[in-house]
Amino acid sequence: MLMKACTPSSVLLVCLGNICRSPTAEEVFRQQAAIAGLSIKIDSAGTSDSHVGDKPDPRSQRHAKSHGYKINKLVARQVSADDFRDFDLILAMDSQNLADLQAIKDDMAESEEDLAKLALFSEEDPTYCGSDVPDPYKGDNDDFEEVIERIESSAQAWIESWKAC
Repeated sequence: MLMKACTPSSVLLVCLGNICRSPTAEEVFRQQAAIAGLSIKIDSAGTSDSHVGDKPDPRSQRHAKSHGYKINKLVARQVSADDFRDFDLILAMDSQNLADLQAIKDDMAESEEDLAKLALFSEEDPTYCGSDVPDPYKGDNDDFEEVIERIESSAQAWIESWKAC
């Protein structure tokens, strides 16, 4: 399948620490895009620097693996100004991440057209309708399972929206 003009060539997935939601979303998105025949550069990062260099949370790794996603090789990094130039679309896991990303973007000198578009990860998802993907970090097994369910749904919604345009 040829990529349509509205399909981004690159997507960055962002949460707070880049150890739970965004690395899981990176791998889910990568697999779903490949299945759909889309060639998209996909990466993840965090708005915080508190886990830079760390592997994904062991609970995220375990739950992702049980769903067929391997995230154990990913390493947390912090969002940089270059990400706004290097990616077409940056998807935030929640409204606080989105606000933090918007603040970084607002501080940059480039015109808006030259920088990545920002959106909530669930913005295109009719099931979750722009609601936050909850951070499971302080939660239990059910919270990690809910994150995977939401991420799979929202990643598929983005891909379907690109196929439709």
